Amino acid sequence: MLYSMTGFGRSEATVNGRHVVVEMKSLNGKQFDIVTKLPPILRSYELDIRTLLSNKLMRGTIDLMISIRQDGAAKPMVVNTDLAIFYYQSMQQISKKLGIQEDNILSTLMRMPEVVAADQDVLPEQDWLQVEKVLEEAATHLMEHRKNEGAALHKDLHQRIQNIEKLLEAILPLEAKRSDKIRSRISQSLQDAVGKDGIDPNRFEQEMIYYLERIDFSEEKTRLKQHCQYFYATVEKEGTSKGKILGFILQEIGREINTLGAKANQAEIQQLVISMKDELEKAKEQVLNIL
Repeated sequence: MLYSMTGFGRSEATVNGRHVVVEMKSLNGKQFDIVTKLPPILRSYELDIRTLLSNKLMRGTIDLMISIRQDGAAKPMVVNTDLAIFYYQSMQQISKKLGIQEDNILSTLMRMPEVVAADQDVLPEQDWLQVEKVLEEAATHLMEHRKNEGAALHKDLHQRIQNIEKLLEAILPLEAKRSDKIRSRISQSLQDAVGKDGIDPNRFEQEMIYYLERIDFSEEKTRLKQHCQYFYATVEKEGTSKGKILGFILQEIGREINTLGAKANQAEIQQLVISMKDELEKAKEQVLNIL
């Protein structure tokens, strides 16, 4: 089972008269990276939020938004009456001393520093525990979305590796003819250069054996098949985060394909190798989306 790195999750609930809405989306990312939009009342819990989501979501670029509203107001306010009285008395003294009328003094008082302030600077611990559950629920929904996206990636990646295996099988009948063609081409070149009588048959056979061993790709074929089987087995393993290890396996598959192409020494085989590389690149693009 595979999980995509892209997804969306949303959850909402009412906590002690406050309406809490949590929305988060994730995109591709090599590590865990999060951008938060939190109300001031949750600022002291930001580290807890990051830790929770890091454990739950593991990797990706996360965009998190949490909204908390109470009785239709985003920021319930209180008036510091004692401070307002102090400001009022000071203003009265100034107005009498300067002979200024006290018009609109109430509106001036309400704009003075800290006369009107938020009801609470920090969400109470018992309320945070409820908000935390809403956050976990949104993260669970995001992981479900990732799982659904991962099912499509699983199907596509399986097809890409199967295509590579089919192309490898298509090389087998060409491989048998390759040695004969190489032997015939080299023999003809030597005859053209030194004549048939100038060729030592024994030495020629020794050199041919050495050359054919150098361009033999039996080991590359075997390792390529093993890497493909390992890819299938890794995809089916239990666990959530597999993107990095699948990327490493594809690197090994690519290494064997490149070596096979370098040793091909035949146009038809090289064309099949190019098709294998094309399937490999498509698989690499999809693995970048895997968690």
